[in-house]
Amino acid sequence: MTQVCLNGSRGAADGAPVPMSPGAMADSAADAVLAGATDIHVHPKSPCGQDTLSPRAVAATLTEIRSRVTVPVGVTTGAWAEPDPAARSARVRGWTVLPDHASVNWHEPGAEELAALLIDLGVGVEAGIRSGTDGAARFAASPLAPRVLRVLAEVADTDPNTAEDTARALLSELGRSPHGRPVLLHGEDGGAWPVLRLAGRLGLATRIGMEDTLFLPNGERAVSNAELVRAGLAQYARPL
Repeated sequence: MTQVCLNGSRGAADGAPVPMSPGAMADSAADAVLAGATDIHVHPKSPCGQDTLSPRAVAATLTEIRSRVTVPVGVTTGAWAEPDPAARSARVRGWTVLPDHASVNWHEPGAEELAALLIDLGVGVEAGIRSGTDGAARFAASPLAPRVLRVLAEVADTDPNTAEDTARALLSELGRSPHGRPVLLHGEDGGAWPVLRLAGRLGLATRIGMEDTLFLPNGERAVSNAELVRAGLAQYARPL
């Protein structure tokens, strides 16, 4: 599986190719799927371009994207979009259009309760386990762990010279198939491409897109998520 991460917490200052409106996200998603993406992760945005869990924004984003693609579509539930755990859960309860899956960062306050709520709503949970946090230990002890859709092994090391080693350490901490759940391995910024290539060598699911990097493997600025997906598929299949 190759997931495209359309925008992340990036904003207008990161350039025109980062999709910000529901229509732009839908266009970008459709092009990325044509390029080979099989799953979508997106951050709905407020009118001022901030990540939001607002039911209205989530509904508009999902409706627009689903009008253009038939692959699963997931959203963030990151604490930066709503820092208070109770308010974050209240936002999710108010969703009138549900995503196929939602990422929950296991190191954030309220992660367990939010994941339980999403599961009760019938939304798949991507358990975000970020390197350098206590997420892996908390996930290992969680009674919800066997019920998540998959584990997002998220490598925070942006140094291309060390990101692969950090990824291997995170995978070792998690175990190859934690609680029997599949693993999606990805990096970010300078670590995005080394970690994606490692995922290819290990046969793990991965993701690429403008949330994770704005640049192609050759260092040139990407013009679209579709271009990143095409490059990602080529890098994933690259021999040792």
